[in-house]
Amino acid sequence: MLLVGVDFGLPHFDGELEELGLLSQTAGLEPVGKLVAKRKVPDPALFVGSGKVQEIADMAQALGAREVIFDQALSPAQQRNLERTLQLPVYDRTFLILEIFAQRARSHEGKLQVELARLQYLSTRLVRRWSHLERQRGGIGTRGGPGERQIELDRRMIGDAIKRVRERLTKVKKQRNTQRRQRDRNQVFSVSLVGYTNAGKSSLFNALVKARAYAADQLFATLDTTTRQLYLQEAQAQLSLSDTVGFIRDLPHGLVEAFQATLQEAVDADLLLHVVDAANPNFPEQIQEVQRVLEEIGAADIEQVLVFNKLDLLPPEQQPLRLQDSMEIDGQQMPRLFLSAHSGQGLDGLRQFLAQHLLAREANATKAPENDPSIAE
Repeated sequence: MLLVGVDFGLPHFDGELEELGLLSQTAGLEPVGKLVAKRKVPDPALFVGSGKVQEIADMAQALGAREVIFDQALSPAQQRNLERTLQLPVYDRTFLILEIFAQRARSHEGKLQVELARLQYLSTRLVRRWSHLERQRGGIGTRGGPGERQIELDRRMIGDAIKRVRERLTKVKKQRNTQRRQRDRNQVFSVSLVGYTNAGKSSLFNALVKARAYAADQLFATLDTTTRQLYLQEAQAQLSLSDTVGFIRDLPHGLVEAFQATLQEAVDADLLLHVVDAANPNFPEQIQEVQRVLEEIGAADIEQVLVFNKLDLLPPEQQPLRLQDSMEIDGQQMPRLFLSAHSGQGLDGLRQFLAQHLLAREANATKAPENDPSIAE
C-alpha cells in the first residue's frame, strides 16, 4: 500500500507520514512507500493535481502497491475520481481509523458504536457502490434507471440500520447512567484517564489497579472503557478509575458522536488524568488535540492533571528537575506529574496526589453537604 500526505501548510502536518504508517500497520496493512505533496487548497475533483495523481500512479506501479491511503479525509467524489484515475482502491484516514476500531472493539457497546460510525461513513459513499449500473432510461418526464433506484434502496436500508443501532446505544447509555447514579449515591470519587492514543493510559491503569487490561505499543490498543476501584492507603478510601479510548489527530467526527456513550465516563468524571507521552517530540500538538476533543464532548471544564508518562524513555538531558510541577495549557496552569507506568517511577507520587485530592473533597463535603450534588437525587 502507498501512503500519501498533502501539506496544506497546517502546523500539525506529519511530513514523514509516521502516524499514518502506524495506523496502517495497526490495521494489518503493509506500507511499501510514501509520497508527500504540497498544495494551498485541495483540488475539488482529485484532492491533488492531475500531475501528482500521475506521480502516485507511477510510484504505485513501481512499488507494486495495490492500494492507496491518504492521510486526510476525502470527499466521496474525490475518492471515486481517484479510484477511476488510478485504477486502484483509494482510502482515506477516516476509513483507516474505522477499520481499526472495527477490528479492536470487544464489548457489545463498543461494537455497536463502531457499527454506527461505519454506517454513517458508508451512507455518504453509496454512489461509489453502484457506479457499474447504467441508467437505461432517460429524457423528459422519466426517472433514473436501476442504479439510481438501487442507491435509494440502499440509502433507506442504511438509514433504518442507523436508527436501530442508535436505539440500542440509547439503552446502553441508560444502563450506564443507572450505574453512574449508583456511584453518585455512594459518593464515589470518579477519575478518568484520557489522552492521545499510545500515550500509555492502559499501562498506567494496569499499574494502578492491577487490572491486566490489554496494553500494547500500538495505536488504539484499547477501545472499550474499563472501570475499576482503586484503594488509596493514604486516604483510607477508594475511588473509581476508568480507562477510556485514546484520541488522535483528525478523529472522525462520526466516531466522536458514536463513542459518546463511552466517552461519557470522561464527561462525568470528577477529575481527568490527561496522560501524555513525554518521549514523543510532538506531545504539545497531541495535548492540544486531546483538549479539542474534550471540548467537543463537553468535558473541557472538568479539572485536569497532566501525567507525563514514559519517563524511563527520556534521555538524561531531558529528565525533569522535579517529578511534580505545573504547565500552562490554554492560559490555565495545570498540575503536572512525571512518571513511568513501565518502571513504576513516580507512581507513588500520583497515588499521594489522588489521596490529597480525595481528602480535600471529603473535607469540602463535610463543611457544606447541602451543596454537594453527589447526594442530590
